[in-house]
Amino acid sequence: MLLAHQIAMENPAMIRAEGVEATEFPDLANQFNVRGVPQTVINAGSGSVVGAVPEPNLIAEIKRALN
Repeated sequence: MLLAHQIAMENPAMIRAEGVEATEFPDLANQFNVRGVPQTVINAGSGSVVGAVPEPNLIAEIKRALN
């Protein structure tokens, strides 16, 4: 999640990141099928990564979700 926020801060015109505590918002967690934390959901579910992944992995998933 921190990496997603960093990327959003570097590209504020194109990327937005929000952090949500899954245990405090279970309906939202269920909506996005959150099964592990941290989990980064891309474009309302077009892509997703679970865990603290390296930057190249997150970038690859973002690109995949945009195609």
